[in-house]
Amino acid sequence: MMRRLRTTTVKVGTYKDVDSDLSFSQTMSSDEDSEEWEPPELKAQKRTARAPAAGEKKAAAKRGAKPKEPNVPKEPNASKLTRAPKPSAPCKPAKCLRGSKASVLPGMKRKKNDEKQIDCPEEERAEESGTSIRTKEERVSFIVSEDYEADEGPSLPLPGLRAKKEEVEDFTFDEPCLKKQKTTGSSSGHPTALPPSEAHALRNELNMNWDLIEVLSILTCVKPWVCVNIIMLLREENTVPFMVRYRKEMINHMDADAVRDVQLVYEELCALAKKTQSVIQTLRKDGVLTAELEQNLRSCRSADELDHVYSPYKKGSKLSKARRAKELGLEGAALALIDTPHTLDLREWVKPGTKGLSSVEEVATGVVHILADMMAKDTETLTFVKTLCENSLVTIQSSVSKSALKEKEQEKSDVDKFHLYFDFTCNVQRIQPHQTLAINRGESLKILTVKVNILDRVKSDFTGWCINNRWRPKTFARDELREIIRNAVEDSYKRLILPFLTRTYRTKLTSAAEKESIAMFVRNLRQRLLVCPVRGSVILGVDPGFRHGCKLAFLSPTGQILHTDVVYLHNSGQQKEAEKLRHLVTKYSCTRVVIGNGTACRETEAFFADLISRRYFHPLDVSYCITNEAGASIYSVSPEAVKEMPDLDPNLRSAVSIGRRVQDPLAELVKIDPKHIGIGTYQHDVSVGALKAALDSVVQECVSFVGVDINICSETLMRHVAGLNVGRARNIAEWREHNGPFFNREQLKLVKGLGPKTYQQCAGFIRINPQTLKSAASSPYPVPSVPEKSAVKKGKGKTCVNIPASFNPLDQTCIHPESYHVAQRFLSFVGGSADQIGTAGLQQCVESKVKTSSVEELARTMDTTLETLKLIIDGLTQPPGFDIRQNFGQADFKRGIVSMRDLQVGAVLTGRVDNTTLFGAFVDIGVGRSGLIHKSNITLDKLPVSQRRRSLALGPGERVEVRVLNVDPQRGRIALDLIRVLQ
Repeated sequence: MMRRLRTTTVKVGTYKDVDSDLSFSQTMSSDEDSEEWEPPELKAQKRTARAPAAGEKKAAAKRGAKPKEPNVPKEPNASKLTRAPKPSAPCKPAKCLRGSKASVLPGMKRKKNDEKQIDCPEEERAEESGTSIRTKEERVSFIVSEDYEADEGPSLPLPGLRAKKEEVEDFTFDEPCLKKQKTTGSSSGHPTALPPSEAHALRNELNMNWDLIEVLSILTCVKPWVCVNIIMLLREENTVPFMVRYRKEMINHMDADAVRDVQLVYEELCALAKKTQSVIQTLRKDGVLTAELEQNLRSCRSADELDHVYSPYKKGSKLSKARRAKELGLEGAALALIDTPHTLDLREWVKPGTKGLSSVEEVATGVVHILADMMAKDTETLTFVKTLCENSLVTIQSSVSKSALKEKEQEKSDVDKFHLYFDFTCNVQRIQPHQTLAINRGESLKILTVKVNILDRVKSDFTGWCINNRWRPKTFARDELREIIRNAVEDSYKRLILPFLTRTYRTKLTSAAEKESIAMFVRNLRQRLLVCPVRGSVILGVDPGFRHGCKLAFLSPTGQILHTDVVYLHNSGQQKEAEKLRHLVTKYSCTRVVIGNGTACRETEAFFADLISRRYFHPLDVSYCITNEAGASIYSVSPEAVKEMPDLDPNLRSAVSIGRRVQDPLAELVKIDPKHIGIGTYQHDVSVGALKAALDSVVQECVSFVGVDINICSETLMRHVAGLNVGRARNIAEWREHNGPFFNREQLKLVKGLGPKTYQQCAGFIRINPQTLKSAASSPYPVPSVPEKSAVKKGKGKTCVNIPASFNPLDQTCIHPESYHVAQRFLSFVGGSADQIGTAGLQQCVESKVKTSSVEELARTMDTTLETLKLIIDGLTQPPGFDIRQNFGQADFKRGIVSMRDLQVGAVLTGRVDNTTLFGAFVDIGVGRSGLIHKSNITLDKLPVSQRRRSLALGPGERVEVRVLNVDPQRGRIALDLIRVLQ
C-alpha cells in the first residue's frame, strides 16, 4: 500500500515566561484581532502589489466591474479611538525580532491575500494622556519618556503577533527597552502610494525569497507603510534629524532612535542580500551551485542561517560528510529511502574496492550523512526544533576554565573580576545584557568556558517527530531501513542542529546585549550633551592636581579665555596661594568655580569649600560644582585643541575644557570622541563600528535640534549639523571669514559645496540671531556683493537666483524655509507680523485663534499638515534665543561638602545621576564618591509615570532622592536606594 509523506503543521507556541527576550517564533493571532484601520491609499497599494504580475490588468478590470467594494476600509469607531489602551503585554524587542540577526521562522507562511499589518503594541500606560496639543514639539526626540507617554490615542491591535504577558512586578532596570511607535486612531502619516511596478521592485529589490518590506516591518515592529516611507526618505539622502522634525507625518511620529533602528535593520538586510549574492556567484563559479541550494541561500534571513547553509561549501575547508557521500553517488539511495523504500536494496550500491562503498555498512553510513544534512537544512525541521526549544528550558552556563585556575595564584586581578561567573547558570530568556557581555569578555580572555544547555526532552521529542512525521518513509520500509533513518535523525541533531542552535542562541544574546549597551550609551550621551548651559557669569575651570598644582582657567561669559594660571593648593604655602586665588577671583568677578573630578578633586573641593564657608571671597558670592573631566586630557593634546589654543600648555587646555563643559556642555563635548566622555558600560565589548555610528548620530541629533548660531558657532560644532560635514563646515567658516556674517539662511546657497539637498537638510537647524548679527555686522568685514557673486555659481552647472542680503526674522526660528510661505500666511491670518516673533502680543494672537478654531481646522485653512503648523506655532511663539536645553537641569553648584565618613546608613540625601549602566545608576551625592543604586532598587512605584520604561528609567543629570543602604570606606563603595525622582 502506498503511503504519502505525512507532514505535521506546527502551531507555533510561545514560552510562558514573562521576561522572555529570546524567541525563535511568533504566535499568529486570529483574524478578529488583526482588524486595523489603514489609509485607503495603502490598502489600494497593497492589493495592487500583492496581485499576480501576469493577471494584474485582468484582476483590476474585474474589481472595477463589481458594484460593491468589499475591500474599502471601515471607518474607525470614535469610541474606540478615545478609549484608554488595555494594559496588556507590550511587545518585546526580541519577540518582534527587532534588531536581531535571527530570522523569522522559516516555516511560517503568510497567505497571499493576507493584508494584515505587523505592528508592535504599545507599552502599558498608567494614565491616559488625552488629546491636548503639546507645545515645544521639537523636544520629543530628546525627552524619550514624554514622546512615549504623550501619545494622543490608544494603541492599535497587533495583527499577526501576540505578545507575551508582562508583569509590572518584574520590572528590572536593565532589561531591553521597549521601542514604541506613536500611533493614533487615525492615519497620522502619508503612506507612499507607489506605482505597482515600483512597489514590486522595492519589495523585491534584494532578489531574495522574502519580501523586504514585510521582513523589515517584522524585525522593527514598524508598520509596512512607514518602512516604505523611511526607505524612500533614506534613498533621497535625508538625515534622521530632518526626518524626525520636518517629516513627522511620513514616519508616523517616530523618534530618532526608532528611525535609526529601522535604518540599521534595513542596512543589515541589504548587507545580507549582498553577501548572499556573493556566495551564490562563488558557488556558481565552483560548479557546485544547484537550484535547490540557491533557493536555500536566498531564503536565509540572517547571517547565521546563511553561514549554516554555506559552510559545507566553503573553499579551504574539508568536504563535509554529506558532500563526500554525494560524490560517491549515494544521493539517489538517500532519496529512495524516503520516497520509495520498498524498492531500495543497499546491496546494489556496494562497489568492492571503492572507499565508502565497499560494504553495506559503508553505504548505510553514507546515506545517514546525506539524510542528516538534508534534515539540518530543511525549513520545517528547523522550525519544529526551534519551537521545541522555545517551549522548554534552555540555559547558558559558564564556569572557570582550567587554565584560569592555574593562573589564579599568579594573576589574581583579572581572574577574580569574573568570580560571579565561575559557576553561573541562567535561563537564556532571563539573562541580563551586562551578564552576557561579562561572560563573553571572560570567554575571550580564556578565563571562562561557556556552553548552552538544551534539555534531553527536546532531543527525544524531535527524534519522535522526525521518524513518525516529517521524515517518515512514504511507503513500507524494512526495519534495517528504519534504523538508518533513526541514525540519521540522531546524527543530524547531535552533529549539525545542536551546534547551529547553540550558535544562534549565543549570537542573538550577544547582539541583543550589544544593542542594549549601545542604547544605554546613546541615552547617557544625549542627556549629557543636553545639560542646560550656565550663562551670564565668569567661570573658573580647575584641573586639580597634587604635584603639578591645580591648573586654572578664567573664562568670560561667552567662553573666551581671560587668564590661565597654576596654584599649588596642597603644599605648605597654602595661605599664599589662597591670597593669589582671591586676587584673581576678585579681578575677574568670578562667581562660579568648576572642579574636575580627577586626581586631587576631593582635596581641592575641600579647600574651596573652606574658603567659601569663611566668606574669603567677600563680597562675591562664590559657589562651586564638580564635573566629569573624562576625555579632557585626551582633548588637550588633540589637533583640535592645538588649533584652537596653540599657545597654551596642554594642562591649561584641560582646565579650559573643564570650565567650558559647564558653560556650554554641547559646544565643548562635541570636540571629544564620545567614547572618552566617561559614560556607558562595556563599551569595549561591543562592535566599534556600531557604537561609533550610534554615537555620531546622537551627537548630530543633539546639535541639530538645539540649533547653531551660524555667525558665532565653531567649525567643530558646525560639522555635526545634519547635512553638513567637515568639508562643508570648513567652507562655511571660510565664507564667513572672507565675506562677514550671514544675514539670512538663503546666503548658505552661496557657499561652495552646499547644493540644494544639503541646504534642505541643514537650513532648519541653522539660526541667524539678530543680536549676534548686529555685533558681527559692526566688524570690518565687507558686506557681500550679491549680484556679481551669486548670479552664477561655478561647479556642476549650479545656478543661484539673486539672494538679498537682508535679515529675515523667520531665520531665527526652528521653522524650515520650505514652510516660510505657510508661516507668512498664518501671520497674516492671526493679524501679526514677522517682526513680532516671540513677543507676548503675537502669543496672545495665536492663542486666541487656537481657542477659536482647533489646530486641525487651522491646518486645513492654511492648506498644510497638522505637524507643520504646530512647528510654525512653536517657532513664532517661542521667545528669542529659545533653547530646548532649558528643560534640562544645570550643574549643581554648592558651598559646602559632606565627607564619606560622615555618611550613615539610613541617611536621606539628594543627588544627581552621574552615569547609567546596565546594572544600575551612579549618583553624585556630594561626598567625592558616587553611590550606586542597583537595578533591583529602581522599581516602578518609585518612578514618575513618564519614566516607567525599561532600561531608560534614569539618566545622567536627573535629580533623585536616595537613602544610604551601606557604606564601605575601605573599598570606596556606597550602596543607595532610590526614594523618588525629583521633578
